[in-house]
Amino acid sequence: MQQTFPFTAIVGQDDLKLAVLLSVIDPAIGGVLITGHRGTAKSTAIRALADLLPPVKVVAGCPYRCDPIERSPDCPHCAHQATLKSQTQSVPVVDLPLGATEDRVVGSVDLERALVDGVQAFSPGLLAAAHRGFLYIDEVNLLEDHLVDLLLDVAASGRNVVEREGLSVRHPARFVLIGSGNPEEGDLRPQLLDRFGLHARIKTLHDIEQRVEVVRRRLAFENDPSAFIASFDKEQSALRKRLQKAINAKPKVSLPDSALMLAAQLCDRLGIDGHRGELALTRAAVALAAYEGRKSADPELVARVAPLALAHRLRKDPLEPAADDERVKRVLEEALG
Repeated sequence: MQQTFPFTAIVGQDDLKLAVLLSVIDPAIGGVLITGHRGTAKSTAIRALADLLPPVKVVAGCPYRCDPIERSPDCPHCAHQATLKSQTQSVPVVDLPLGATEDRVVGSVDLERALVDGVQAFSPGLLAAAHRGFLYIDEVNLLEDHLVDLLLDVAASGRNVVEREGLSVRHPARFVLIGSGNPEEGDLRPQLLDRFGLHARIKTLHDIEQRVEVVRRRLAFENDPSAFIASFDKEQSALRKRLQKAINAKPKVSLPDSALMLAAQLCDRLGIDGHRGELALTRAAVALAAYEGRKSADPELVARVAPLALAHRLRKDPLEPAADDERVKRVLEEALG
């Protein structure tokens, strides 16, 4: 089994780590887009995520890992079952490779059963594997257009519908979409960009001590992965417990009118279309409050997550020389003024 670099061993990149953790606490935020230079721990952070996620209860034998308490009417396995047995499983973090075919993503006819048993059966794809978990796309800006359209449809409906070769199947497919990429290699389609709740822009570290520590840790991991992972067991365990506590506390966190007003003012002044911006911003502030053990998502927390939730939603202004993050911060200062 391939060993992964521990999440807590990643040096710096605070925006990346915070955005990912907030999406774990509240998947309704809408996922995370991570862009930046190559070699800045984008993929490392996501692949390390699986080791932190609290396990979930699933229906035993269900290929879609349905929730035994809130069964899905779209599940072909669970919908007509009178009684459901449950078991505990880890939350999936599924890679969607760039070269994946549509059949591999959505699922297809099970050829083996068709040839051997003479029956039509469905072979679930990556969307089924990611249900109630995370779907990770590296170099998401290079994803083929027809797969982008497919992901948008499934992300909006929460279900995957497959109709081909005389087979008609629908199944639940709710997942947190995480994408990473280098913006120098191509832009992301606006329709998909808007679907990401948070956007973390990652830069190469310029602090010499941090750069030295990055190399030191990477070499130590490559030299003896087991020993290196063991040296971070305490930090990993503490973060796991903190995440679980935050997930349990989130429903009890209040969102005062002052925080809602600030979110609305920011989106209005920045000219952000629609209302996904306010929703992502306030959900992220509530998740941050839960993560920090607070009972209220005050305006201060809205201000802290505003660049992550809003910068990628700005309309591009050719006369505006400031970077998106700086525009958000400037308008934030004016709103708090």
